[in-house]
Amino acid sequence: MTSASTSITTRSREQFSLEKPEYHATVHDMPVNDRPRERLQRYGADSLSNAELLAIVLRTGTTRENVMELAAKLLSKYSGLGGLTSAGFHELCTEYGLGIAKTAQLKAALELGKRLSMEQPDKKFQVRSADDAARLVRMELMYLDHEEMYVLILDTKHQVVEKIKSYKGTVNSSVLRGAEVFRPAVIRNCPSVIVCHNHPSGDPTPSPEDMEVTNQLIQAGKVLDIELLDHLIIGNPKYVSLKERMNW
Repeated sequence: MTSASTSITTRSREQFSLEKPEYHATVHDMPVNDRPRERLQRYGADSLSNAELLAIVLRTGTTRENVMELAAKLLSKYSGLGGLTSAGFHELCTEYGLGIAKTAQLKAALELGKRLSMEQPDKKFQVRSADDAARLVRMELMYLDHEEMYVLILDTKHQVVEKIKSYKGTVNSSVLRGAEVFRPAVIRNCPSVIVCHNHPSGDPTPSPEDMEVTNQLIQAGKVLDIELLDHLIIGNPKYVSLKERMNW
């Protein structure tokens, strides 16, 4: 063999060595008792970390990383489940290892969790505090990139008769009309309402406009003999009670 052919053969071997894919351990390489699915069966879902639960939803990893590594990477990049909830469908589809099918599975699982957190028993929910009211709307509002408003219609025992979405706007708009707020309570002959809207920035600090609109709603409620019990501004993760802030 000539020196030239020997050199070519050596380069070919080096190239093959460089192109050889790196081995990544899969979930099946883990001890059986450490695998997410088996741990869920043995100990229950509440014993699993977010990464393990997400790995079960995603089912498989990629040639670059196993499903646990993929789940951990997504949670880190999007700052947890809240970030994954806020992320757009097409944005997630572009992540290596997801695609349309896995993104659909992920979004469906997150939506089920959100809906479960908002489910109420057949008995009417009684609002005893600002925390109670915030709990009813928090999951629907805290991850939005635009402003929305909900009105809680309450009976004489402060039980929720209905939760109404009455406004959807843009990030820079927070116009609350008294007629929109109080009309449902008038129709249902209910004595009080609670208004809730979000700040897409995540900062629930009231703006001057929030304070002004709240004062207008208080006065309008007095005319209609319907009490504005509170106006909540939902941020992420905190909220502000304007009744506590303004002390009316």
